[in-house]
Amino acid sequence: MAVILVAWHTPLRILLTPEKTTNKNISFAIFKADTYASSIYNDASAKLQVTVVKVRGTERSVVWQKNYDAKLLNQYPTAANAISQNITIPNVADNKEHLEVLYTLTYDSKGSVMQLQDGAVISKGVKNRKLSINI
Repeated sequence: MAVILVAWHTPLRILLTPEKTTNKNISFAIFKADTYASSIYNDASAKLQVTVVKVRGTERSVVWQKNYDAKLLNQYPTAANAISQNITIPNVADNKEHLEVLYTLTYDSKGSVMQLQDGAVISKGVKNRKLSINI
């Protein structure tokens, strides 16, 4: 009987103990990495999609997503005047879940389209994260 109790102690404790959750704050700064002053960029535009995914084991769920409309490259602000976005993702079980911030930049120049993808992981213990997205 004692062996059974010891064997079930940890699984039962996990089932009966509520998960401790936390809020995770993510700040984005979106700005152009170049002046795009050359005439070759006159008709070139970029749009951006940012997605935050909560990952728990093999389960993935989108918890936030935003599409930024296409703009001409030279219309994007410099780093000093960056487009900023602050979001809070509530109820993240820090010991069992992490967040992935994924973004896709779609460039269009006279019908030629190119997509670039990048991202970052917000792992255990990180409650505040600042990300720079260069256009």
